[in-house]
Amino acid sequence: MFSGLVETRTTVSAIQAEPGGMRLTLALSSQFDDVRVGDSICIQGCCLTVVDIEDRSMSFQAGMETLSRTTLGRLQLGQQVNCERSLRLHDRLGGHFVTGHIDGLGTVTERRDLAEWSDIFFRAAPELLVQMASKGSIAIDGVSLTLVSVTDCEFSVALIPHTLSATTLGQLRLGDSVNLETDILAKYVQRQLSLDSRQSPANSNRYL
Repeated sequence: MFSGLVETRTTVSAIQAEPGGMRLTLALSSQFDDVRVGDSICIQGCCLTVVDIEDRSMSFQAGMETLSRTTLGRLQLGQQVNCERSLRLHDRLGGHFVTGHIDGLGTVTERRDLAEWSDIFFRAAPELLVQMASKGSIAIDGVSLTLVSVTDCEFSVALIPHTLSATTLGQLRLGDSVNLETDILAKYVQRQLSLDSRQSPANSNRYL
């Protein structure tokens, strides 16, 4: 489990194709000196397991399912990525509960820069948009953000200067794809509402 508060940005140092997926190697930040093999790290919003640590680098393996459903398969050498270690029980929760399980992709459709601030608009699938609400939470490339507006076809967020400089979101351009994880609570609410509608008296009477 993660909070969506990015601890550091690090650089992709190696990408190696493997049977069934790929091995991703990242530079090991000094902030992550306590990381061990087997630890969970949130990379661009995706929960991955550390499989090797060597020469100031940490390596992960990603399967075809992960590569096909996230932006990890599009990473390039030298590209920066957002990183967050998993939460400990006594940590402060400054963001929101983020699982590291990507629900889908979003695409940047508009960016409005005003001084050091930015409003960014994203297109997303309808099944994701129904799990969003203005002032609710969304994780974009692993960054916990507050939703500003939500329509039937897109949503927007407002990024403060710190977020723009401390994460990869400041580098976003029109047409870029991002990893999206909707609020875990919204998923359960939608699931319950779906079950309730199926079990409504109008539906149950059909078989009487």
